[in-house]
Amino acid sequence: MSREKKKPIRPGYTVEGDAYVAGGRPTQEHTLTADGGSERKSAAPASRVSWLKAPPLRMKIVENNSLMIQLQIDQMKQLRAEYDKKEVKYCTFSKDPSQPIPGMTLQDSVNLDALNKYMKHLNDKFEEMKQTMLIKYIPAQRMADLDEEMIVLLKRRDVAEDLNKKLQFRHQRLQIISHALNSWLKSDRSGSFQDSVEQIMKTKDVHDDQAVDELFEDNPSKAKEAEIMLYHIDRLNELISIGEYEKAASFAANSPRKILQNIGTMNKFKAAGKIRGKPLPLLSFFEAIFSTSHAFRCPINADLTLEGIKCGLSEKRLDLVINWVTQEKLTFSDKAGDVICAYGEQDTYNKAKCLALAQIIYSECDQHKKAFLCLCKQGQIQGAMEYIQQFKDFTSDDLMQLITACPQIELIQSLTQERNGKPPYLSFGLTVLHLFSTDMKKVGIELFQELNKGGKDAVEHLVMNDSFCSLEKWQEVANICLQNGFEKISNNILSILRSQSGVAEFEDDTINLMEHVFW
Repeated sequence: MSREKKKPIRPGYTVEGDAYVAGGRPTQEHTLTADGGSERKSAAPASRVSWLKAPPLRMKIVENNSLMIQLQIDQMKQLRAEYDKKEVKYCTFSKDPSQPIPGMTLQDSVNLDALNKYMKHLNDKFEEMKQTMLIKYIPAQRMADLDEEMIVLLKRRDVAEDLNKKLQFRHQRLQIISHALNSWLKSDRSGSFQDSVEQIMKTKDVHDDQAVDELFEDNPSKAKEAEIMLYHIDRLNELISIGEYEKAASFAANSPRKILQNIGTMNKFKAAGKIRGKPLPLLSFFEAIFSTSHAFRCPINADLTLEGIKCGLSEKRLDLVINWVTQEKLTFSDKAGDVICAYGEQDTYNKAKCLALAQIIYSECDQHKKAFLCLCKQGQIQGAMEYIQQFKDFTSDDLMQLITACPQIELIQSLTQERNGKPPYLSFGLTVLHLFSTDMKKVGIELFQELNKGGKDAVEHLVMNDSFCSLEKWQEVANICLQNGFEKISNNILSILRSQSGVAEFEDDTINLMEHVFW
């Protein structure tokens, strides 16, 4: 029965609580509706009564809790935004999962075993790349430290070589004196020892180094040098025979006096061909000898430089070639520049890089025409004009050939216009005649179109300042303009020619329209 009496009490509390939340007090009616409500009210806990009677305190706690929750939400949003940024930054090159997997057929792409096998292959490749980075690449700071160490070692080597020369010279003098003393002791000693020394010195002066070489017939250093050379050759052949090509390349690069850096050694690596899963042996050889080029006084010779560039480009390692040309100590030739230009024509994406590399090589080889052409093909017309001013050995025929090889309107205009108050390098009229005589009519028409924009003043300026083109040649230019629809330019040229002193106009159609008259 007690349980049945307690059931209606809950609605009493609910009504009372709703009335309080609504902002009002529970009425006496509400209290009396519940059976035993007055007893329940008087028996209510004091904490609940104080809570109901203190609405400001309750609101303050709710606001504090709401503020704390809002701060946590804002913090979560901020962390989420930062995570999204990092995710976008590092995953911009992620592949679309709907696209085919490179290196796998569609059938293999849905085969779990094939996918696991391919995953293992990628993991192995990744580990190999990590090992390669640890072996072949070093941090930039470490590279700078190594360069400083190399400079110190090179200076130390130079000091040692100078000391070695002094010791060799001292050894030669001691050998001469020893030889003179033995000769004097074996003789009848009729002359003084000093006379014997002077006689040998005279022999040295007459035969120069030949007498000294005779004294060193039993020189142990020469025998030791030959022994060292034989050891290095045998060791190189041994490493190549067991397939240790990278070690063999490093061994050849660090051989004393570059005794293994020659075409013969290169052919041994070349004969190995390609080995599956390993770098090309020939490329490893060139990487090794080029990377140690600064350790020797003499640079890598032109033949090895050319072959190395060919090898790098054949393996599509333009990055290596760029590093070799710009950083290493090589001997360049115009053939090396030609090879790089030819590669740039095939790989149009890297054509600008190839032209820049070729320009460096041509400049080093004093092939100024080819360097100028590389600048023009790169669109660096301003740099090309400065190059002409720096190397003043370009003839008008050379410039005409360059225009034929690189027919750019901006280049032709730069060569046929005054520059800093100096006369133009080429005659505009003769250049136009050259273009139309070499099946370059399209370029000539574009040149006329640009000239037509300047009006009569531009035509007059060209004609008046062109000291190379005769009046007859200008008449030919006017006829070409008329034939190709540029009647306005043709009339302007003829009008300017008529206004020149020393020109007479004839009515007879059987002769030229205009001729020179020398007063």
